[in-house]
Amino acid sequence: MKNTIKYLILILIYLACGMELQAQNYTFRNVVMSDGLSGLLVNAIYKDSEGFVWLGTDNCLDRFDGVKVRHFEFRGIESGRKKRVNTVTETANKQLWVGNGIGLWRLNRASSQLERIVPEKIDFAVNTLLSDGDILYIGTEKGLFIHKDGQLLQVLTDRNMLAACNRIMDICLNEDKTALWLATVQGLFSYSLKDGKIDSWHFQENVPEADYFRCLTRIGETLYLGTMSQGVVHFDMKKKAFSHTVSLGCDVISDISSDGKETVYIATDGNGVHFLSHKDQQVTRRFYHDVSDKEGIRSNSVYSLLVDDRGVVWVGHFQAGLDYSLYQNGLFRTYAYPPSFHSANLSIRSFISRGQEKVIGSRDGLFYINEATGTVKSFVKPVLTSDLILTICFYEGEYYIGTYGGGMMVLNPETLSLKYFAQGGDGDAELFQKGHIFCVKPDTKGNLWIGTSQGLFSYNGQAKQIKHFTSANSQLPEGNVYEVSFDSTGKGWIATETGMCIYDPASQSLRSNVFPEGFVNKDKVRTIYEDSEHNLYFIREKGSLFTSTLTMDRFRNQSVFSTLPDNSLMAIVEDNQGWLWVGCNDGLLRIRKEGEEYDAFTFNDGVPGPTFTNGAAYKDDKGILWFGNTKGLIYVDPKRVDEVRGKARPIVFTDILANGVSFTGSSLKYNQNNLTFCFTDFAYGLPSALLYEYQLEGIDKDWKLLAAQNEVSYYGLPSGTYTFRVRLPGNEHSEATCQVTVRPMIPWWGWMLSILLIIGIVAFIRYYVWKRMRRLLASPAQVVSTPAEEISRKEQVTERPETITEQPETIAEQPEVISEQPSVATEEKYKTNRLTEEECKELHKKLVTYVEKEKPYINPDLKMGDLASALDTSSHSLSYLLNQYLNQSYYDFINEYRVAQFKKMVEDSHYSRYTLTALAELCGFSSRASFFRSFKKSTGVTPNEYIRSIGGTAKEE
Repeated sequence: MKNTIKYLILILIYLACGMELQAQNYTFRNVVMSDGLSGLLVNAIYKDSEGFVWLGTDNCLDRFDGVKVRHFEFRGIESGRKKRVNTVTETANKQLWVGNGIGLWRLNRASSQLERIVPEKIDFAVNTLLSDGDILYIGTEKGLFIHKDGQLLQVLTDRNMLAACNRIMDICLNEDKTALWLATVQGLFSYSLKDGKIDSWHFQENVPEADYFRCLTRIGETLYLGTMSQGVVHFDMKKKAFSHTVSLGCDVISDISSDGKETVYIATDGNGVHFLSHKDQQVTRRFYHDVSDKEGIRSNSVYSLLVDDRGVVWVGHFQAGLDYSLYQNGLFRTYAYPPSFHSANLSIRSFISRGQEKVIGSRDGLFYINEATGTVKSFVKPVLTSDLILTICFYEGEYYIGTYGGGMMVLNPETLSLKYFAQGGDGDAELFQKGHIFCVKPDTKGNLWIGTSQGLFSYNGQAKQIKHFTSANSQLPEGNVYEVSFDSTGKGWIATETGMCIYDPASQSLRSNVFPEGFVNKDKVRTIYEDSEHNLYFIREKGSLFTSTLTMDRFRNQSVFSTLPDNSLMAIVEDNQGWLWVGCNDGLLRIRKEGEEYDAFTFNDGVPGPTFTNGAAYKDDKGILWFGNTKGLIYVDPKRVDEVRGKARPIVFTDILANGVSFTGSSLKYNQNNLTFCFTDFAYGLPSALLYEYQLEGIDKDWKLLAAQNEVSYYGLPSGTYTFRVRLPGNEHSEATCQVTVRPMIPWWGWMLSILLIIGIVAFIRYYVWKRMRRLLASPAQVVSTPAEEISRKEQVTERPETITEQPETIAEQPEVISEQPSVATEEKYKTNRLTEEECKELHKKLVTYVEKEKPYINPDLKMGDLASALDTSSHSLSYLLNQYLNQSYYDFINEYRVAQFKKMVEDSHYSRYTLTALAELCGFSSRASFFRSFKKSTGVTPNEYIRSIGGTAKEE
């Protein structure tokens, strides 16, 4: 009965202040095992000084960088229960400490391994850790341990180590850090760090497990303790008295922490998360699981809770993984006038902001907000013929509303009444009630210009006169009129579906024949804007941004961002600092100095969605910029951008992989040339909204854009030293660099040894050849001048089936060895086949006749066998004739005819245009080298010398 009454009271409290509790929106993202989490039970959460979030699961320690999860395992532990991480903390020297069911661990950052610390002293569960500078306080199942200056001191609240009061669940320091407060399973204890005095206090000793304090935190002189059965109790440190806090609907408190000033953060095992005001002792916010809320937390069974330094809420669940609220730095805001209006998730197509009066057009109707009077009114069907509002213009005290398919209506802000625009002719009534009105713009003469699906209208409200321009009665290009813009000279620029024209106020006519060649007048332009320096910007439906002077004497295409698709531009506006802001269908940019300075804005900056609507950009009188987005009307103070960007965390490399394996050095082997750089800026927003730019010096010439990822890979890198750079787009302060060297397969000293070895081999060969030549030249048998042995050796070569092209060169390079006596081999060769002298004479005559008549020598491939066949004799007989009868080799015989043929040709003026090489080939020589050798051997001079001797001039190559 008591519990029923308690829950009814709780429900009434939530109903009474429900609107207040839900004032600020939180969107949670869930991280589970498919995202890399090692387990679905998250028992501890800690954020270190660098920005990493450490998650203690049921069997592992995980590190989360906003996108990827990396595991650090407990090696040497078989029992899964003992692996459960209870607590994580970091000391001032950036050492990470972990307590689990078996003891104390420390992360070795060099090896990325968890190492067991003092297992001989702490071989039982470590429940909590608290760091104060380099001092570590350790709460265990068997008392308190203090790790200081490399020494470990044990403190027991009871001499009996196994006493329940020695089971310490949580620790905190008092204000002046002179005492520790210990939450145990048998009461609250204090330990003086000055004199070691221990005091204890107990809460309702007659209630079973009332003293089971599971966690505690402190704000000022008040301790908040989470219990297992009594909810949250607080302890007045001055009065030394316990009291209850407000009921949370669940008495099992799993975790508790605070901001140290005003708010206590409470996790329950059954009713979600609660924020408790220290001053008012009331719940100011709660998060609970609701099946209809896709952006809420995934479970009410919460085991761990952290609210970090940026206000991100981290929730660890039992069997539901991790939830965290997506971080946004608050640069951009989505317009709201609570509680009556919020533009979130409205697709804003047009709007006007006139101080505290705003008129907003969306895909879902029209909204009027007057913040001064508190008036909010919406207009939808059937009041509007069409809910799609394309354009809004304030003219002569009223708002003119252009719709798609619903004509144009006029809103009176005094009476908040709508009526159709009815100033057109009889034929225009249907247009202004059911047609498409794309743009409504005033000029400086008091006229209102209306771009429609049936031409252009000029309306004068004072005279109640309207003029209709069409392609039939003017130079207006055909099609829908999408844009009308009047520049600072009063000239009107009109853009239609098929081109552009200009309204000349002097002649009050439209002119389409005034554009220079190469201008944008033939394209489909959707938006025209003039900046403070009187430059015109044209946004086309397809194509890059086009800029021009007012006189069109200078114009060009301008690249907004190197990696931005040309057809993605939607809206443009200039701020008071000279930055040009460009809304796209995939993000928002600002540029200055022709794009030399730039910046990009994403979800992490408060931009709710990446898609901006066409032409919906505006600067108000205070310099605030407003943009229409598919997820709301957003605004930004440009003066805050540099301030927010200056607070951005520098990018940190989370891992570097070589061939898929992590490494920590800077030098790699030649075959470890597939590199992956992983990094993070600790945004903890939507991973799909991540935006970086990177460059690998030596490979990438320019910065490259990277979206929705936090790693870059390069494959097959050649040897060399590379510097990888990554940063937030245009933000030099966030840049991080990493230098890696890929060593060559053979190092420089290896090349030096190879060169020295080659030089040594060449020197040895040259020495060996020189020594052998000296020995041959010193032999007495080499002085005599008879050709018998050389002829015999050449005769043996002749027998091989080789061409004349190859043989002379080979034989010519061999040293001539002349002997006094006929070779024994030669005698043996012709012993069985000798010709008589008469036979030799007859065969010689036949040979000379055939050679001089048929000139077979001009064939460079002529073989002795071919010549013997032509003479109807054998190669053996022909060889005997040449070698024994004529004492001449086959090659010398043939080459003499070739040389003679060459002499005839050089004396003939018909061949004067040929080069020496060409003449040699015509004579039958297969190469220039063999020709020169044979010519000099036959004549004693070179071909050039011979030609000069007869008064000619040689033509070289």
